[in-house]
Amino acid sequence: MRKTKGFTFQKILPPPQKPSLTRPRPFKAYSFVPFSPLAMLDPTIFAIGGIVLGIAIIERILERWGVIDLVDQFAKVMRFILPFTFYSALIYFFATFMF
Repeated sequence: MRKTKGFTFQKILPPPQKPSLTRPRPFKAYSFVPFSPLAMLDPTIFAIGGIVLGIAIIERILERWGVIDLVDQFAKVMRFILPFTFYSALIYFFATFMF
């Protein structure tokens, strides 16, 4: 009868590598975006505000020229567009701005 020989896992598997004793240098990253008021200067918000301001200026110019019918049509349309634009810009601002 032959004698069986037993193996331990330490003999079969290579020993695990020990972690190196040198630690990686800490990496410091600074972000001033949440603390800077310049972070609120978003081009999308400026574009939306510029469009609304441009329409208001056009409306005043048309009123000076005496085209009251066209001014009334502008006022009816802007009554719905301005609140929608304002709330859309507000939602966009809070969705993209990091606090």
